[in-house]
Order: sequence, then structure tokens, then C-alpha cells
Amino acid sequence: MIPVGKWGPIYFAAGKYAYVGSALGGLEARVSRHQRSNKRLYWHIDYLLRAGQIERVIWAETSQRIECRLAHFFSRRFSSVLHFGASDCGCYSHLFFGRERDDLVRAGRTAFLACGLSPEILTFPLKKSLT
Repeated sequence: MIPVGKWGPIYFAAGKYAYVGSALGGLEARVSRHQRSNKRLYWHIDYLLRAGQIERVIWAETSQRIECRLAHFFSRRFSSVLHFGASDCGCYSHLFFGRERDDLVRAGRTAFLACGLSPEILTFPLKKSLT
């Protein structure tokens, strides 16, 4: 059980999770913020990251708002945590559960390709510059 803001404790099954988000203020700034341990807890993912860590970031630069399209793609393939990361849209969730990291990574790549974008993957510890 992990406390998530006003929601209180939420059960997260053991496994891997994919979070679909946007970085409208810049990818480097957003990822850097999520990696910090000393930060104001603002987004749902901030609470989850207190108990976990980022392993991969799959991203593509676009001026389109495709976050919900990506979340819908994941929702047809994986179970999710109800309303997690989706309090400002009509999506069921933006957090998806899988037992295998590779399944989530493949789905992320496929989702971006389905949106007509060429995804890139960052692994952590960071092996590729964001700039």
C-alpha cells in the first residue's frame, strides 16, 4: 500500500508500471523533477515514485496533445490503477501494470508509432542525453 495524496493508501501489485504523461514544460525538466527525492508531492506519480524508480522513458517530440491517445492504447492491453494520473481528463487511467518490462516498452513504442511519431528510449541510469 502506498499513500497517494487525498486518495490515501492504494494497493500496487508487484510488477512493472508504465505511466503516460506529457512534458509540456520540457522533457529534461520533467524527468529531472521526477528523479528528485526532495520535491513537493504534486502529481499522482510523485507519490508512486517515492516507492519506485524510473527505468525507462519512451518519448517523442510533438506539438500534438497525444497523452490520452497513448493512455487509451495502453488501456486496451494492460490493467490499470483507476483514475491514476487522469484527474484532469476523461481517461480511465494513465498508469498501467505489466509483469514484464519488455511488454510495456514494446507497447509504448507501438503506441507512439500508431500516432505517427518516432519514439526514442532513455534508460536509467541515464545513458543518452535528453538534448
